[in-house]
Amino acid sequence: MRSGPTGKVSPVLTEHEPAYLTVQRSGGLDATVSRAMTELQNCRACPRDCGVDRSGQDPTLCRIGRYVRVAAAFPHFGEEDCLRGTRGSGTIFFSSCNLRCVFCQNWDISSAPTGRELDAFGLADLMLALQEAGCHNINLVTPEHVAPHIVEALAVAIPDGLRIPLVYNTSAYDGLTSLRLMDGLVDIFMPDFKFWAPETSRRLARAREYPQVARAAIAEMHRQVGDLQLGPDGVARRGLLVRHLVMPGQGEETAAILQWLAEEISPNTYVNIMDQYRPDHRVSGHPRYVDIDRRVSRDEVDAAFVAARRAGLWRLDRRP
Repeated sequence: MRSGPTGKVSPVLTEHEPAYLTVQRSGGLDATVSRAMTELQNCRACPRDCGVDRSGQDPTLCRIGRYVRVAAAFPHFGEEDCLRGTRGSGTIFFSSCNLRCVFCQNWDISSAPTGRELDAFGLADLMLALQEAGCHNINLVTPEHVAPHIVEALAVAIPDGLRIPLVYNTSAYDGLTSLRLMDGLVDIFMPDFKFWAPETSRRLARAREYPQVARAAIAEMHRQVGDLQLGPDGVARRGLLVRHLVMPGQGEETAAILQWLAEEISPNTYVNIMDQYRPDHRVSGHPRYVDIDRRVSRDEVDAAFVAARRAGLWRLDRRP
């Protein structure tokens, strides 16, 4: 068992296989693919609820049609220790995004359908290549709008030998329909809970309903996988890991998010409180965003940790 600073212990899984292998053995994977492809024809993959037929390449807000676009894929050594381990997290960055964060640090890939276009076989091959490279997991970054495509690719990759956990690395602006497609396929959910106030979400991400969507999404993720569990090597095997980016002047929202996680999800929730915010994309020099046109202070980051501990959270990560 692994001890935290309070003397509490993190759960350790001595033996574990990815959940998707159980789904495959039960014969349920084909039915999930069928549901995913039906969803793609009247897209409700994310809360934007565009309702278009993406199987025919109809334009959408995310501008991703029948096939995904992958901006980059590689063993990532900059993720949390429990994801990167010693061999890296096999990270796949999907281009385009269903949020429009004005401060996005990856705006060059989040705001446009850049990168390689891949069908299910191409995406499956990419997952298998990252596994072959020795990665501890497959880390799907910004998957909210391509959940049906991921299911389709898994149906190819699993019979071909995929055997490492899936990390669903999301903004938490997820549709419940898509998350339920992932039930039994994803072992590790890693949402970023960004904002608490609807007006903040509207102004900074063009999604006023983000806070209520994120709460429902995170609750569903926790229902599926529970608290984060590590292997004997300290690498995550299954569970929920929440990220929160500390932003200038938003200490009250941070405290509200952390309190909600402790009270409504679990005091054992693993939370990475991140301090790497910088005024990027549309923020720098713009008079509308003068309140966030600076880096966060050390006092603001320290206050976030105080708020987390006051709420009863104890599994805290402090990595940029």
